Amino acid sequence: MKKRSKRKDFEIIFYEKLLQDRPHFVQALSCLGDAYTRKGFYLEGLEIDKKLAQLKPEDPIVHYNLACSFALLGEGETALQKLKKAVLLGYDDYSYILTDPDLACVRESPKFKDFFRKVESINVSTA
Repeated sequence: MKKRSKRKDFEIIFYEKLLQDRPHFVQALSCLGDAYTRKGFYLEGLEIDKKLAQLKPEDPIVHYNLACSFALLGEGETALQKLKKAVLLGYDDYSYILTDPDLACVRESPKFKDFFRKVESINVSTA
């Protein structure tokens, strides 16, 4: 387990240094955000996800990850708003939304259940 933790530390240091010279390098930002989240640095991951959402405002995966970051910080309402945006932009892995542990607090919300029912009914009618 310690090797895994050290690897994450190396990853974080590597991507942080890389981004010093190229602060808008999207792939490096994505990797750093993922490393922060896996390490439990949720606030840092959220900041990266916010930056990615500014750089790629139409990317559904970026907004999905932003929703996950808010959810991991217990901000369920904001997470649900970002999740809705991700779906509106085209995120359609609904089975993952229903199982992703990052979104556990969001799925408990009656607003999420209402939203997901609407999404399912739209998908059934367009299929």
